[in-house]
Amino acid sequence: MAVLKNVDELTQLRKNIKKELQAAKAEKPVITIGMGTCGQAAGAGDTYKAVQRELEKRSVPATLRSVGCIGLCRMEPLVDIQLAGQPRVTYANVRPAQIPRIIDEHVLNGKVVQEWAIGFIPPEW
Repeated sequence: MAVLKNVDELTQLRKNIKKELQAAKAEKPVITIGMGTCGQAAGAGDTYKAVQRELEKRSVPATLRSVGCIGLCRMEPLVDIQLAGQPRVTYANVRPAQIPRIIDEHVLNGKVVQEWAIGFIPPEW
């Protein structure tokens, strides 16, 4: 990424990123996994692979992406699920064995797995 030279460039970058995220939300589910050092140490790599396998197995047209540290290191691996028009939901301490249920209940049927969710962000945020 290029170095930003002024506030106008930063503002434009923010607008572009927000537009891309809105487009992704409208098209298909977005699943984000924290893969910073803390996430990796907690097993996020295995969780990522489990999500990837489950999406492929069920032919779910979702966007799977990894990001750096989300900031809740003691709750890693963290998995965010964003469905179109719904709040973004964050799940904590997600192990590979939990992935089939999360994909089935939340991604495919729109029901949050309450006992594993730690919070949500409204779509308009």
